[in-house]
Amino acid sequence: MTALAANAGPSRWWRSRTVRRFTSHHLALLGVAMITLLTLACVFGPHLLPYDALYIDLRARFSPPLTGNHYLGTDPLGRDVAARLFMAGRTSLLVAFFAMLLSTLIGTFVGVIAGYRGGWIGAALMRTVDGFLSFPSIFLLLALAAALKPSPAMVTVIVAVTSWMEVARIVEAEVRSLREREFVLAGRMLGLSGTHIMFREILPNAMGPIIVAATLTVARAILLEAYISFLGYGIQPPLPSWGNMLEGAQQYLDSAPWLAIIPGAAITIAVTSFNFIGDGLRDALDVRDDRV
Repeated sequence: MTALAANAGPSRWWRSRTVRRFTSHHLALLGVAMITLLTLACVFGPHLLPYDALYIDLRARFSPPLTGNHYLGTDPLGRDVAARLFMAGRTSLLVAFFAMLLSTLIGTFVGVIAGYRGGWIGAALMRTVDGFLSFPSIFLLLALAAALKPSPAMVTVIVAVTSWMEVARIVEAEVRSLREREFVLAGRMLGLSGTHIMFREILPNAMGPIIVAATLTVARAILLEAYISFLGYGIQPPLPSWGNMLEGAQQYLDSAPWLAIIPGAAITIAVTSFNFIGDGLRDALDVRDDRV
């Protein structure tokens, strides 16, 4: 009986209460569908189009959408907007994803240490977090971007450095609520080290808020990358990103509005999708909610 239950358990993970809650959140499912379609388009789209992102056709400059094989039109150099949009999506989504990973790692590490240790260590770490938060994040972002050589890797680091503080505060509050629980006290009585208790016992039980924060951080990272690239301090041409596509389109808003509308719509879809997913995960992982 035990063996049968063990074998059957993993095959029915989709029937868990968390999964049922998430799948009952219609906006979250819509977000998953939209971000999946957008990601697939960015991955496979450039291979399916007749033109690549760097091909220049001066005779087709400023072609509106649905003109010939230029499904989303062309830019001032005659480059295909659809090809550039999908290549830009690769850049923007990769920067956002790795910025999320880095900021989540930093924020989680700081939050776990501060929440478990408490005392002067926790106070010093959280005052450091408050110090970072006291600076307007946009000014801090622009100052770092202006001081450092722009590249995808550097933009990723800059976005992560300006985004980890919220994760740290969420994790610190969650760890403080867990550090006096019975399983932690039992670990101390067994002589387990503080490092073991923090990262092997407490951290797995705090993963719910971390996952939600990480999902919302992706949306924030997409906006921050677009912001600094739009201002000219982020991803530099000829490598496209949604932000620098908007920067190049601002002087053509009257004559060729699709140059701004299309990358702007892509940013809106991506950010909205991740926010919907984050809201669904928050509801699904809320252990205080007794709804099935």
